[in-house]
Amino acid sequence: MNYITGSCTISRGTVLKDGHQLFEKKSGDASAFLLSVYQYFGLNYPKFYKMDNLSKLGWLASEVLLKESFKKENHQPEDVGIVLANKNSSLDNDIKYFETVKDVASPSLFVYTLPNIVIGEICIRNNFKGEHAFYIQEEFDTGFIANQVNYLLDNDILQACICGWVDILQEEYKAVLFWVERQNGEGAVPFSSENMNSIFK
Repeated sequence: MNYITGSCTISRGTVLKDGHQLFEKKSGDASAFLLSVYQYFGLNYPKFYKMDNLSKLGWLASEVLLKESFKKENHQPEDVGIVLANKNSSLDNDIKYFETVKDVASPSLFVYTLPNIVIGEICIRNNFKGEHAFYIQEEFDTGFIANQVNYLLDNDILQACICGWVDILQEEYKAVLFWVERQNGEGAVPFSSENMNSIFK
């Protein structure tokens, strides 16, 4: 049996950790909101400012998720993986990049024209080296994600995994990440499609 031992939701101007609201700011656009989250939690990672909004959203959600859930000494880098999904791929950044092509194409935007870059940003930050995948879905298919993650954990490919949904398109954004482990912890719930859906909604 695998367990959800932590979750984080960032959506509609709010940040939740394990169902508890930690931060709220309803005014401002998506970019301003993401910056305010970064500042509120006192994060210090200069590379954040170079990221596209998809990477910022997923990276921030992972920072909040891991803050108390992840104990580095309990896991080898190769034992932690990431499985994410979204609807709009990297379209939010693709549109911005396309606008620059009319004049001078921006290399700094081009490097973020793949959705799985957000996984790379999280892995670099935390030195994760396990299996990872990014799927494009019309809506969050928790059954599919559960099957993928359970396979990785049940076959000893991973010991822990971040999974969930990270999507942004202009001012619409939502990230819901789950920290899934093979061991039960305080406040943990069984890792299942039903429990993911309950937290996601």
